[in-house]
Amino acid sequence: MDFKFWRATGLASAMVLFPVSVLAEEDTIIVEGLRLPTPRAEAGSSISIITAADIEARGYSFLLDAVAFASGVTINQNGAFGGAASVRIRGAASGQTLVLLDGVPLGDPTGIDGGYDFSIFDTVDVERVEVLKGPQSTLWGADAIGGVINIISKTPEEGLAGRLFVEGGSFGTARAGISLSGIDKRGDFRVGISGITTDGISKADEEDGNSEEDGYDGLTVSGRAGWNYSDDLRIEGALRYMKGDVDIDGFTFSTSGFALGDTADTSKSEQFTGNLSLRADTLDGALSHILMAGYTDIERIGNFGGFEQNDTGERSILRYQGTLNLNQRNRVAFGAEREESKSESNGLALGKTDITGLFALYEVKPVQALTLSAGLRNDDHSEFGSETTARVAAALRINDRIALRGSWGEGFKAPTIFQLTQSFGPLPPNSALRPETSEAFDLGVDYRVGAASVSLTYFNRDTANEIIFDPDFRYSNLDATKAEGVEVSFETTLTEAISVSADYAFIDAKDKVTGARQIRIPQHSGDIALSYDRGDAFSGSIIVRYNGAETEGAFGLDLASWTRVDLAASYALAERLAFYGRVENLLDEDYQQVSGFGTPGLSAYLGLRLELHG
Repeated sequence: MDFKFWRATGLASAMVLFPVSVLAEEDTIIVEGLRLPTPRAEAGSSISIITAADIEARGYSFLLDAVAFASGVTINQNGAFGGAASVRIRGAASGQTLVLLDGVPLGDPTGIDGGYDFSIFDTVDVERVEVLKGPQSTLWGADAIGGVINIISKTPEEGLAGRLFVEGGSFGTARAGISLSGIDKRGDFRVGISGITTDGISKADEEDGNSEEDGYDGLTVSGRAGWNYSDDLRIEGALRYMKGDVDIDGFTFSTSGFALGDTADTSKSEQFTGNLSLRADTLDGALSHILMAGYTDIERIGNFGGFEQNDTGERSILRYQGTLNLNQRNRVAFGAEREESKSESNGLALGKTDITGLFALYEVKPVQALTLSAGLRNDDHSEFGSETTARVAAALRINDRIALRGSWGEGFKAPTIFQLTQSFGPLPPNSALRPETSEAFDLGVDYRVGAASVSLTYFNRDTANEIIFDPDFRYSNLDATKAEGVEVSFETTLTEAISVSADYAFIDAKDKVTGARQIRIPQHSGDIALSYDRGDAFSGSIIVRYNGAETEGAFGLDLASWTRVDLAASYALAERLAFYGRVENLLDEDYQQVSGFGTPGLSAYLGLRLELHG
């Protein structure tokens, strides 16, 4: 870690301390992404949780910024304000990270690797984000080689409630939103809308002589509603529509060759996702059933040097899950799901795939302090056939201070429609493509003493049959990678009002054949958050984030390490009216997340937030 990191940390320590929302006790945090809702302390797996309170305390507008603070997670964005954004967990590729919104997969059927682009996902209406690390295909099927990011939207509040916010700041940025929710015995609803506009900064780094501002306009509309037909039967649905119009930069040709620079290129994206579910309890509540239908539609229109590219992808899923509580110590979940994906480009169909999965999970508590779980799943893909994955996990509380946990699991990722159908040379697309597979384990210990807690996790993952673009200008299973490392988390309350938390991750991700480091994965990364919240009008936080050096391989220049300091604060002007603000990149650090693409310097934003309750 360089001097800038320690300088920034020292600055934060010397200032008045401000919390990012302090996590509740482990036993009260219920993880939904494990299929069997489980207290995090009993999960066995390594899980990071980001709550709505965390997002609000740090002032995040985009979900990408919130996810970045989960240990072991790496983000890369092709320029701020709408630039294409990828997320990697423990060194796995972005296409090997499964992203769910209320149980519906968001992966892009039009993408080369099928990964989800986080660039336009606004934090509005997000209640919680669960980052499940390590292969989770037994739980969720394909794509979960590196892990799962499970996004849970907000639920309605008691009575009638509303929220209004408006903010503005640097780069001509304005953002506003409003939501309304209600609940009674018969049912509930929640609707919301938010928008953002900004002049932005040049996507191509200004330090390289690019001065053109690349603007961004975004819109998010969300809603959900539920009807309680009886005490044992409920129907509910949710939807989210997102639209982003962004100015981007491309490569220009000069006497020195191709280089990233100011261009008039644009990109427009529309995303819709929705689900409808039926929930029923039988056997006096011992056996519950969920039948869910989900749908995702993504359309991207790019204008690159006057050439228009229109890509459209659809993904639908039908899922059934039954959960049987045998007794207080034994639970079983079982179910089936079918997923279909299709993609087209400029009006021409590229292809269609489907996959059918069957799964079963079992959890047992032989004694109160020990939780064991195991699962098995089989997925049958229309193109490559059947794949079976397994998973086991254990959590043991030694005493009130010490807890041990560990998990082992397998993952797989089916070839995408693009990889199955595209070839850019004389040979046809590779019909012999096989799914990528992974096997991983992690071991961890959690220790608490007084107000302080520390968690230490070791992880190890092997991935085989990785699909890359081969010398024949098509896609083949030519690679294998290995990643291992350590994650450390710490938090403590220094006084009644002051707390501190810190995360650090060491990730050694390499190509197993050549020994070369995986691109865009820092070996060292971490953050420190100092916070103040006495329960009165004022609260706030100081966050120091460090990202170690990354290699870009043959794709560009290697990236230097960087340290960024952000401030956030809130002041209650009245019981339901709050003034808030944030300062980003306080030290005006000049850094890049992707070679050639710039990031904002010192910037500030101010806003007002109004809560309404009937």
